[in-house]
Amino acid sequence: MPDRFVRVALAAVVVLLALFVAQPYLTALLFSAETPRAVTARGDLAPAETSTVALFERASPSVVHVFAQGAARGQALMSLDDADEQQQGQGGNAQTGTGFVWDAAGHIVTNNHVVQAAAQSGGTIAVRLSSGEVVPARLVGTSPAYDLAVLRLGRVSRMPPPLAIGTSADLKVGQSTFAIGNPFGLDHTLTTGVISALQRRLPTGEGRELSGVIQTDAAINPGNSGGPLLDSAGRLIGVNTAIFSPSGASAGIGFAVPVDVVNRVVPDLIRIGRVRNPGIGIIAGQEATAARLGIDGVVVLRVLRGSPAAGAGLRGVDPSTGEVGDVIVGVGQKPVHRLADLTAALEAAGVGQSVDLTVERDGRTRNVRVTTADVAENRQ
Repeated sequence: MPDRFVRVALAAVVVLLALFVAQPYLTALLFSAETPRAVTARGDLAPAETSTVALFERASPSVVHVFAQGAARGQALMSLDDADEQQQGQGGNAQTGTGFVWDAAGHIVTNNHVVQAAAQSGGTIAVRLSSGEVVPARLVGTSPAYDLAVLRLGRVSRMPPPLAIGTSADLKVGQSTFAIGNPFGLDHTLTTGVISALQRRLPTGEGRELSGVIQTDAAINPGNSGGPLLDSAGRLIGVNTAIFSPSGASAGIGFAVPVDVVNRVVPDLIRIGRVRNPGIGIIAGQEATAARLGIDGVVVLRVLRGSPAAGAGLRGVDPSTGEVGDVIVGVGQKPVHRLADLTAALEAAGVGQSVDLTVERDGRTRNVRVTTADVAENRQ
């Protein structure tokens, strides 16, 4: 009896071992899907997904890929490919970025730094539409102080629609944002995020600072420059212009020129090729120097001859002694601590408007009324 039990037990063990060894082969034989599998119904998209898809489908035809080629390089623009995106970081004069259709006349808005090399050297600019059509473009106007430029498309088979325009005056931190662009040469890429901060200051060309800049955590990478930042209604609320990242790739902090600034600057660029810059005709001293001297305000370094500031009797630094003349510490009811404060106040007033300045000289404070004029971008 015990021998029989042992034999049965051993046989059972052998069978189990055989099944264990054969299990992968049996599974592959019995359960392999050798024909296409049936598709599982997913149901409706979530409301947030539906709205994002609709936003992209509505806005993306208005977003374009901008190629700018400096004249010195001697390579035909139309031979540009995605590899040229990499040359921006290698000293090349080929620039690529993003732009968007501004109006039915075919004006394209982008960043000044995207087309700067071509503009300075008389190079060539082309635009690739969402349809894939490549169209030559003409530079209409640039504003380094706002990092904006306007192009005009050549003949196109079908003009894309202009983007809807929103406002940046009522934006709030936490609002959803959507960026469409061409990062690293990859056409029509959508990234999403939120407004992570408002009223940032961003250095731009001509030694100026742009105030009121929008900060977003929507991924913005090289190639996104000049592209639109949209709100959840698909309206333009900013123009993506910069990232803050030691590596040059998105680190969750991107910056956009607010649309209210864009909506003021672009019509000037279309009409006269430059921005009508409201100023009073002074050259301001360096902020670092003023800070070292313990001065809180904008030091008037020099007053331009025949300017509103000269007519109002403002005085600059004495060139022979270095003695400080006037320091602007307020405009209207707003304090002025730095040049960006003065610039923002004068921009809000506009060209040809009277403004009241609070000025300090020799320890005394006085009020001066001046009328703003159209001055060069690197002056105030």
